[in-house]
Amino acid sequence: MTDSDTDDLATLARSVHDEARSYLTTVTEVAAGSAPEATLPLLLLALSDVIAAGARLGAINDVVPALRFEPDVGPDPDVEPLRANLANVFEGVDEYVEVVDPVVGPEVAQATLSGDLVAIAGALAQGLRHYEAGRPVEALWWWQFSYLSDWGERASSALRTVQTILAHLRLDVDDDVAAEAEYDALQP
Repeated sequence: MTDSDTDDLATLARSVHDEARSYLTTVTEVAAGSAPEATLPLLLLALSDVIAAGARLGAINDVVPALRFEPDVGPDPDVEPLRANLANVFEGVDEYVEVVDPVVGPEVAQATLSGDLVAIAGALAQGLRHYEAGRPVEALWWWQFSYLSDWGERASSALRTVQTILAHLRLDVDDDVAAEAEYDALQP
C-alpha cells in the first residue's frame, strides 16, 4: 500500500466517521421527538447522506485490516430504547413491505422503519468505536462489510419508505382542494 493509498483511506475514514456521527445524532433527535414537524425531512437527508457514504465504501476495493480478526470493542450498546422510541414516533406507519432480494425473486417480507434505522445506527456505531479507538482501517473494514451485508440495503429500504410517507403526506389531498390549488396556480 502506498502513502497515497493510506492518505486516501484516512480521508475516507474521516468522511464516513463524520457521516456516521451525523446520522446517529439525527436518529437520536428524531427518536426524542424534539422536532416532530421535521422528522421526515431530517431522516430523508440523514439516510441520503449515509447511503452516499456507503456507496463510496462499496465502490472501493475491499478494505483489509492488518489483523485478520475484529478486535473486541466491548459490549454492544443497548439500542432497544432507541428502537422503541422510533416505533412510537412512527406509530401507524412503522411497518412496511419490501422485496427481500430483487435479483433472486419477488418474495416480500415485513420490515419496520424503526428496526431499519436502529440496525443502521448499530452498524455505524460499531465502526465508530473502532475509529475512535485509533483503528481507522478496522473501522473502514467494518463499515464496508456491514454496508454490503446489511445496512446499505436497510438504508435504501428506509429511504424509500421515508420518501413514500413524505410523498403521501404532501400529495394525498382531497380532489376539490387539488383542483382549487391547480386553478389558483394557473391564474395570473
